[in-house]
Amino acid sequence: MQQTTSVRPILRSKIFLYVTEFFSGMAVMAAELGASRLLAPYFSSSQIVWTIIIGTIMIALALGNMWGGRRADKDPNPDRLYLRILIAAVWIALIPLVGKYIIILISGLLIISVSTNFLVIAAFVSCMIIFVPPLFLLGTVTPGLVKFTTDSLEDNATIVGRLGACNTVGSILGTFLPTFVTIPAAGTFVTFLIFSGLLLALPIIYFAAAKVKRVASAISIVIFVVSAILSPLTGFAFWEGKLTYEGESIYNYLQVKTLADRTILSTNVLFGVQSVTMKQGGLTGLYYDTALAAPALADKADSALILGMGTGTYARQLREYYPNMSIQGVEIDQSITNLAGKYFDEPSDIPVSTYDGRAWLEGSDEKFDVIMVDAYQDITIPFQMSSSEFFTAVREHLNPGGVMVVNMNMISDGEGSINQALQATISSVFNVGTNSESVVMADVEGTTNRELFAKAPSGEHRDSANTVTSANTMQQSAEVSALQRRTEELTGDAALTSYMGTVASRFETVDGPDADESSLVLTDDKAPVELLGMRAIDELIAQQSGPYKEVLRTKGISGLMQMQ
Repeated sequence: MQQTTSVRPILRSKIFLYVTEFFSGMAVMAAELGASRLLAPYFSSSQIVWTIIIGTIMIALALGNMWGGRRADKDPNPDRLYLRILIAAVWIALIPLVGKYIIILISGLLIISVSTNFLVIAAFVSCMIIFVPPLFLLGTVTPGLVKFTTDSLEDNATIVGRLGACNTVGSILGTFLPTFVTIPAAGTFVTFLIFSGLLLALPIIYFAAAKVKRVASAISIVIFVVSAILSPLTGFAFWEGKLTYEGESIYNYLQVKTLADRTILSTNVLFGVQSVTMKQGGLTGLYYDTALAAPALADKADSALILGMGTGTYARQLREYYPNMSIQGVEIDQSITNLAGKYFDEPSDIPVSTYDGRAWLEGSDEKFDVIMVDAYQDITIPFQMSSSEFFTAVREHLNPGGVMVVNMNMISDGEGSINQALQATISSVFNVGTNSESVVMADVEGTTNRELFAKAPSGEHRDSANTVTSANTMQQSAEVSALQRRTEELTGDAALTSYMGTVASRFETVDGPDADESSLVLTDDKAPVELLGMRAIDELIAQQSGPYKEVLRTKGISGLMQMQ
């Protein structure tokens, strides 16, 4: 073994071996975090996707450790180890160039061939193809370095400890730098290139010092340069002709698209629209219009809190139809707030706190007439904003007779559905005592959204004639004539008043959880919202892909390709 390492002078001091372990550990963690950001725009950033990423990478590293140890014992040649590092670095450098195409190809093939667990299967297959090979090769590094670094059994534990420390410190930097520095500043693609470049430098230096593998080194450098030049030319949604903005923040992938009549924000290239502004004002045709029933259902319409402000779509609508209403926004992603002012005409006089919605509630004693909860994206439902404890906090921040409106992204019914759980949880908080019919819901026509309205217990208030009365129950307020009359009284807008009639016609009363013993009430301790959300996504995919599957079954690939 000593003779093997002495062949290459660069390894005699062993410092280069420790440096190799350091940058190898850094590359592994950077690739893992990069994987989450590469997959998130297509499959979400849910705990499910994170579990798949971590699991597949750990499998790759474990297999690499085992195989690398056997190879080091059989053939203790450092040239082979650094060649594997070279291949891993080049592979990681190619991920920003070809990874997105592989993901879309896999998704396209699976969406017409699988019936359930599409997100799990698609994310798993994507990880296996894109990330397992280079991480397997990096898994061989540590056992190889132990073989080349250890001189005798007397100090082998010390050597292993040093290598472990180098790997751990590198992993720490590989964790913090992408999250807080490179991804927010330069994006996911450049992050892959930065850390693959650092990793690539190790074998290039090694082979240059040994004056071997010059052709392989030159080819690797060329591939890296080509990927560095071409990768930034296309984004995650590479099929889009022209985007007004595409970028990333600490929390999200961000895409702004300008259309003839509106500007939209998406944080996922496969699922939905997160915010929209209409260039001529008025109704959007999206779930925000249905949510405008909340002020008319409340006893008063003087103040509103929006948890999940986005680029301020609901705030703009409230300002348009309820100009005297005071509005407070809460948005965790400062980058989205910045886009709101630049592209979406968010009113500058509406305060927006950069905070987690639940944490903001815990730190405030303000009360509001309307609270909108709009923090759910596809299956990425923050569990801490879906529990009975959270909705209790919302209720406590409502004025008497105030209304909470929740945008539930996916229409999903039946036993074990996400909406059944959310509806049961909310009604367990609001349908109590004399306030037993305080929750109603309405599906949004032409979308996958459902809006749920929950009313806090009403106190006495004075009507326009200064007569003390008790507020209407939610069921009475949600009737077509009552909702239209209240909307006309508050806004005077004929178009909105007419639309509220269609909203009221879709209202359904939500029973309490006791009405269905199978209902799951979500709590901080138990809120499996991502697994429940995944079922809803499967249902939506099955509905949308049904025609394509039928064409594939009857006419084959040629028929599928002929579909417009």
